[in-house]
Amino acid sequence: MTGKGRRLPAGIEPVTKSVAEPAQSGGATGSPRIALVTPVYNSGRYIEQTIRSVLAQGYPNLDYFVVDGGSTDNTLEVIRKYEGEIAGWVSEPDNGMYDAINKGFARTSGEIMGWISATDQLHIGGLSVVGSIFRDFAEVEWITARRTVFNEEGVMVRVDPLMRWSRERFLLGAPNRHIQQESTFWRRSLWEKAGGRVDAEWRYASDFELWVRFFRHAQLYTVDSLIGGFREHADSDSVQQAERFNARCEKLAKAELAGQKLGWMRERLARMDAAVAKIPKARYFWYNGKKMVLRALYDMPGGDRPPVIKFDRIAQEWKIEG
Repeated sequence: MTGKGRRLPAGIEPVTKSVAEPAQSGGATGSPRIALVTPVYNSGRYIEQTIRSVLAQGYPNLDYFVVDGGSTDNTLEVIRKYEGEIAGWVSEPDNGMYDAINKGFARTSGEIMGWISATDQLHIGGLSVVGSIFRDFAEVEWITARRTVFNEEGVMVRVDPLMRWSRERFLLGAPNRHIQQESTFWRRSLWEKAGGRVDAEWRYASDFELWVRFFRHAQLYTVDSLIGGFREHADSDSVQQAERFNARCEKLAKAELAGQKLGWMRERLARMDAAVAKIPKARYFWYNGKKMVLRALYDMPGGDRPPVIKFDRIAQEWKIEG
């Protein structure tokens, strides 16, 4: 996916395909309706695995929409193969991944929302976890799960330790900087309170910017489970633009913390970064020491440390634990 405008080949008109939407209610299951969007552009190599990972969920109340930016490879062929099993799809020029995501959400009605990019995948049962938690806990407005990584072939190769995010500790950065988008879902009511859009003006880090807005309104709950995962591959914008991604995250966090009690700490760390960057022999020790300090702050007990949602195998139900 790119942030540049994408155009369809000459002579090809935009395509929109929708199927009849299921009822808003989850029926006898009580499963909330989940709006899931997949943005795609020339990802014919991976898109089928992504779609199959969604359909394999067997989730009973899914509102799944695919937004293509005018692919010129075999992407449309793959989408058409599954068009009878999804809520709908569109292929037309857009202004990049985040623009495509906004278009997709505008065409959905599910009360729970999330997106899965055309190279990434959901874990088996991931949407059942999402639906169950939002059904059972009215106070929960957004969730994330363990961060996981797939290799280029789609094999899971990494599962990260369980992490918790409060707003302040998230903004400070270090090991708790990256909330995995593929594992993150939220209520549409929170989406609307936070502006009802993903920032499409940027090519990268707009998920981080969305989390910043979400944190202004609601606490994030971590779920001790697997929901979705990121695929590492050579064409990934996240891999290619890592430095720019982190720079934008730093800028957003700095602006959000300005004038607040932790803002002074962030400013001092930034000044030290700039000073140490000029001393090659000191860089390694400083950066590792800073990580240790921020990690300690992240792990420190406190009133802002959020609870975790875990599955009780004896009671066979999800429970919120402090």
